[in-house]
Amino acid sequence: MSRKSKGINAERELIHKFWSLPDWAAVRVAGSGSMRYPSPDIIATNKQRILAIECKTSREPSKYILREDIEQIRQFSQLFGAEPWIAVKFNAAEWYFLTVEDLEETGKAFLVTDSTARAKGLLFEEVIKEKNLSPLP
Repeated sequence: MSRKSKGINAERELIHKFWSLPDWAAVRVAGSGSMRYPSPDIIATNKQRILAIECKTSREPSKYILREDIEQIRQFSQLFGAEPWIAVKFNAAEWYFLTVEDLEETGKAFLVTDSTARAKGLLFEEVIKEKNLSPLP
């Protein structure tokens, strides 16, 4: 299975988690990251909140996220009125949701590690329960 297919499957898994809840809906944004307009991987809503989610998975204990991806999620969220979230899943563990501020800047990219995700991130169940956890940039 290609890396692209694995990423798409991970995004679909997260979409199914949102749809399994009575008040939430989610869609995958096809072509996110490959068109000239900023867009997240997933948009989810429960009518009171809109989440713009950039999804990342890794078999390694760390994941670099391109600065461009972070800038796009910030820009889209600001224009769309959405909460920007980075959802990461390390080595088939749980999804953790982080704010951009939770990530470590490395110059050309941002870094998130498994230990940072566990320490600062929120689990799926925590993200959907709280209201406006992530301030707009």
